[in-house]
Amino acid sequence: MKIVVLAGGISTERDVSLSSGRGIYHALKSNGHQVILLDVFLGLPDAKGRLEDLFEADIDWSASIRDVSKKVPDIEQVKALRPDCKSLLGPNVLELCSLCDIVFLGLHGSNGEDGRIQALFDLTGIRYTGTGHTSSALSMDKNITKQMFKGRGIPTPPSITIKKGESFELPESIGFPCMVKTCCGGSSVGVYRVEDVFCLEEALRQAFSYENQALIERCIIGREFSVAVVEGRALPIIEIAPLVGFYDYKNKYQAGSTIETCPADLPANLTARMQKHAEEACAAVGIEGYARVDFMLDERSGEDYALEVNTLPGMTPTSLMPQEAAAVGCSYEQLCEWIIQVSLKKYE
Repeated sequence: MKIVVLAGGISTERDVSLSSGRGIYHALKSNGHQVILLDVFLGLPDAKGRLEDLFEADIDWSASIRDVSKKVPDIEQVKALRPDCKSLLGPNVLELCSLCDIVFLGLHGSNGEDGRIQALFDLTGIRYTGTGHTSSALSMDKNITKQMFKGRGIPTPPSITIKKGESFELPESIGFPCMVKTCCGGSSVGVYRVEDVFCLEEALRQAFSYENQALIERCIIGREFSVAVVEGRALPIIEIAPLVGFYDYKNKYQAGSTIETCPADLPANLTARMQKHAEEACAAVGIEGYARVDFMLDERSGEDYALEVNTLPGMTPTSLMPQEAAAVGCSYEQLCEWIIQVSLKKYE
């Protein structure tokens, strides 16, 4: 097949997306496909000749991509590379996507997982991997996601959502320690653990530097897990145990920062319950194809709490979904192929 892998963009998860895109690109090439890897924002401004010929060109489209750094990328520097830009899509992106059999979305965060790209592709008849635009938009907003969880009876930590400049009182059901999160962020960018009221103000100030709405959530003390769900069925659970702190941006993408165990060491009844909650969480927001659900397990009560749904799970060398797939004998290359086949079912 002719495939465009879309990555990059201008979200805070840009570097993670590029790393995912590089891995997907090489996997699909090794599977025998004709593949182009594009930065959705920068595009291909210097393309010459017929665009369809690029699928057969002898080009390493991943040559300039580096490993994920410890710091969140400077998005203003990226935007400066297209000072006259009027669109998220870079030059020739839509044209190349319209020429391929399917677009493999390696995008993460806003302008990738929020449903905008998906809606555009739906309108223009371009096939793509992952869930549709509505479920993408629902899952991107943690506040909406949690409301959907509650409606289905899926346990999720108590929280409140506040807007920038809005006064509030912290309910007793949350208390300290608590977590402050941007409503629409990802990769733990804009996520802070807060121990007291003095730290809360600073955490909110930082969260509001990313967007105008933030979630304050009860901090669940215990173990952290994630569960990928493909076609409504949960894969083996993976446990995430950072060596220092919590599962933040650095611990997610710097090799050796976190101990990951898959399948997780859990009693059979708890494994089944968490997997069931993961499947129900995906159903609650209308996931088509595949996604990944993050959980905390309360060390005192033994209750598992669903935190959020990731509609385009990471595919970097340290990402969780590839490890879960490997636990059932599915290689990275096979996983990429599986994602394509599952995604194509939307169009049958």
